[in-house]
Amino acid sequence: MSAVQASDSLVLHYAGDVTPEEAWSQLSQRDEAVLIDVRTQPEWTFSGLPNLRSIGKHTQTLSWKLYPTMEVNPNFVSSLSEKITNKNAPLYFLCKTGGRSLDAAIAMTQAGYTECYNVAHGFEGDRDEHGHRGTANGWKASNLPWEQA
Repeated sequence: MSAVQASDSLVLHYAGDVTPEEAWSQLSQRDEAVLIDVRTQPEWTFSGLPNLRSIGKHTQTLSWKLYPTMEVNPNFVSSLSEKITNKNAPLYFLCKTGGRSLDAAIAMTQAGYTECYNVAHGFEGDRDEHGHRGTANGWKASNLPWEQA
């Protein structure tokens, strides 16, 4: 189990960070594994979504922060808990670059889910030397399946 230092006195736990390739491998091999994209509707529409059809799955979408205010979704935990009732299912959280997905993994771990992973670098990843995302690291740069609306 990994820990993130949230403040001087509080340590929050979750199952850990995985690369996009590791997430894809586990999603492919474990029937109960779920990918949850926690970005916003505009991001899904304009940047695209992971495409899991080739492994017989689909990406769950549930915003951690609500557009346009970007305040934390107060119904995130309860909404996801209704969709995914197996608290032992491996959950892989993905956002743009890995920040919101980390927060979601921690929140769901606190809600009693045992395998909550943050997909490091997210869907678009860090900026490259030209200031562009999607080429340095992350889901897209890993050449994993995705589609754009």
